[in-house]
Amino acid sequence: MAVIDFGGVKENVVTRKEFPMAKARKVLKNETIAIIGYGVQGPAQSLNLRDNGFNVIIGQDKRFKKDWDRARKDGWVPGKTLFDIAEAVQRGTIIQILVSDAAQRAIWPLVKANLKDGDALYFSHGFSVAYKAKTKVVAPANVDVIMVAPKGSGTSVRRNFLTGAGINSSYAVEQDATGRAEERCLAVGIGIGSGYLFPTTFQHEVFSDLTGERGVLMGALAGIMEAQYDVLRQQGHTPSEAFNETVEELTQSLIRLVDENGMDWMYANCSATAQRGALDWKPKFKKAVLPVFKDLYQRVKDGRECARVLSACGKADYQQQLGKELDEIGNSEMWQAGKAVRTLRPKESGKTISKGTKGVGGRARN
Repeated sequence: MAVIDFGGVKENVVTRKEFPMAKARKVLKNETIAIIGYGVQGPAQSLNLRDNGFNVIIGQDKRFKKDWDRARKDGWVPGKTLFDIAEAVQRGTIIQILVSDAAQRAIWPLVKANLKDGDALYFSHGFSVAYKAKTKVVAPANVDVIMVAPKGSGTSVRRNFLTGAGINSSYAVEQDATGRAEERCLAVGIGIGSGYLFPTTFQHEVFSDLTGERGVLMGALAGIMEAQYDVLRQQGHTPSEAFNETVEELTQSLIRLVDENGMDWMYANCSATAQRGALDWKPKFKKAVLPVFKDLYQRVKDGRECARVLSACGKADYQQQLGKELDEIGNSEMWQAGKAVRTLRPKESGKTISKGTKGVGGRARN
C-alpha cells in the first residue's frame, strides 16, 4: 500500500503500481466472475473486466427485457456468457451483486440458495450488508463478503476506463472465509478500472454514500440550483441569463478549475469581485445548511433513509412514479432552458479528451 497525506491525515491507499493488472489477472486466473444485474453498474464493470481479460458471465432476469437485450447487444451470449440469475450464481466463483438495493433484498433468497463453499459475494454498495436487519441479506459463513465501490456512476466507470483515466473506488472486506478475501477484492477492483482504492467498511461506505447523494452530489446541488434560478427569474432575469449564471458557468468552467487544482485555485483564477463575494457568503451558506446535513446523517445512521428506500423503491409501480418525478424536473423551465443552452454550445464543447486508445490496464478498447 501507498501512504498518502490527505490534508495532514495519512491514509493507506492501493494504486495500480502496488497492485498491477498482471497481479490481478494472476489472482483471478481460476475465477469466474458472475455479474448479477445489467442495469447501472453491471454493464460498466462487466465490460471493463472483459476488456481486461477476465472470465466474466452475466446473470440477468429475462423478465427485465430492456436489460437482457442490452446485455445481448453488448456481446453477451445466452447459454454461454449470459444466464438467468440462479445459473450464473452456480457457475460463478465471485458473485457481483449489482442490482438495485431494493432488488437485492428481493433476489437474495435465490442468490443464497445457489452459493457454493468458497465463493466470494461482492457488492458495490454497503447498503444490503450494513442494513442487514432490514434487508435480511446475511451471507453464510463459508463465503467471502467483499466490496468495491466506484466513486461514480456506471457511465463514468466505463467512460473513464476507455480514456485510461480510471475512477477512484473504496473497498472493504466484511468476511474472510477463504483467507483470500482481500486479494480477491483488490484484484476485482483493479480489474474494473479503479484508479486507486482506499479502505473503508460496509457501514462507513453506505453512511457516506447516502449522505453524499442526498447532499452535495445530487439533492443539495439540485435544490440550491433551483432556488437561485427561481430568485433570478422572479427578479426579471431571462431564462437564458438565469440558467447560465446558475448552472452553465458552474459545469462548463468553474467546477473544472476545482477539479484541476482545488477550490482555492478556482477562487484565485476568478475576478477580485467574485473572490470577495464568495469568501463573504461561503460561511453564511455553511451555517444555513449545516443543521440540514446533521439531520440527514442521523437519518442515514439510524436507518430511516434505508427504510424509505426499501419502501418506495420496492413498489411495483416505482419506475412509473420515478418517471413522473424525473419528467417534472426535465420539463421545468430551468432545465428546458438548459436544453436550449446546450444546443448553443460550440460543437467541440463537452467532448471527452482521450488519453489514447488504451483502456485501463493497457488493453485496446472495443
